[in-house]
Amino acid sequence: MIKALKREFTALQHDPWQLALVSYIPLISIIALWLLFSAGLPRQLPVAVVDLDNSQISRALARQLQANPVTKPISYTGLPSAEAAMKQGEVYALLVLPYGLKRDLLTSKTPTIDIRYNSQFLLVGKLLSSQLQASMADGLKPLGELKLLAAGVPMERVAVNLSPVSSQTTALFNRNNNYVGFLVPPVLIALLQLVAMMVFANSLNRELRWNTTKQWYELGVGKVIAAKIAFYTPLVLLHGGFILALIYLYLGLPIAGSIAVLLIAQTLMLLAVWLIVLTIFFVLKDSARVISFCTAMFAPAFAFMGVTFPTHEMPELAQWWRVIMPTSHYIETHIAVVSYGQSLIASLPQMLSYWGFLLLLIPIVIFAKKGFDEPELEALSAASKSAALVEEQ
Repeated sequence: MIKALKREFTALQHDPWQLALVSYIPLISIIALWLLFSAGLPRQLPVAVVDLDNSQISRALARQLQANPVTKPISYTGLPSAEAAMKQGEVYALLVLPYGLKRDLLTSKTPTIDIRYNSQFLLVGKLLSSQLQASMADGLKPLGELKLLAAGVPMERVAVNLSPVSSQTTALFNRNNNYVGFLVPPVLIALLQLVAMMVFANSLNRELRWNTTKQWYELGVGKVIAAKIAFYTPLVLLHGGFILALIYLYLGLPIAGSIAVLLIAQTLMLLAVWLIVLTIFFVLKDSARVISFCTAMFAPAFAFMGVTFPTHEMPELAQWWRVIMPTSHYIETHIAVVSYGQSLIASLPQMLSYWGFLLLLIPIVIFAKKGFDEPELEALSAASKSAALVEEQ
């Protein structure tokens, strides 16, 4: 085992790409994604405003949007130009103040204020929908008060008549609706899984590129694989710990539970990733196809976490895909620990959900015993040597 570990350490020193994958590439990616969401809350989102009434009331409603820090109203003369701007992504929502708005309001009719938003941007669209409706309600409230006073309603009854039932909405585990606490952890965990896949797949593919698979059977296939797992798990786990330290220690986002529990859950997640990559490697035994297959499999992991879209609403095939994503199992523990303060003992049932990945040991053992096709490895080695000679020339 010690010899296998030394072999892995020596190979890492002679593989610049692998060194980059376990050192600065994840750090740069993590910091870049954090900076992308560092604002925390979206501000000044462009909204197209089409004022067909051009009255005092419609202009007051437009000023109400201007006062909202989330929205940035942009005036358009006609509906077609505003729709074109939304289709081109220049604005995220559209507000149409209809002709005769002031007249209908003053004559107790019910005008229709058209609000549209781009549902392709799920979170932005949902935010703008609520903010636009709130701004319109606040902007129309003074007019409602004047109409009630003109109808002889006492001043002390005006507020009750306008809002007979008052409501208060409180976000329990994200009181400030901060996108950093909501989106950044799952995004970074999905990135960690992708990096882990690339690290382990590259370590396995290197054996094909360097034509060193014969050493596996000399040292023992089980020892070589165990050495790779023992060598790379702590290295990748360091990046997982950096993610948790960045979010919950440096940024100071609230966490009700223990970071140690999350590190244990991350370790189980990485072991599940290793098993999946090993299965794909021994089945395909081709470096290009292994990377392509693994990337196609792990890249959409964020969509299957159930953070931005409820997983129970997904098609059955998507739900099965979610089951085979280690990050989907991890995120349940992450949310429970961060939001509810779940202890290690209480997290054990969720961690035991990884048991299904142990079944992958069966195909791993079967295909590992078949060995490698030596002619293909020799051809691959010859191709690598030819490429090296061309680079030298």
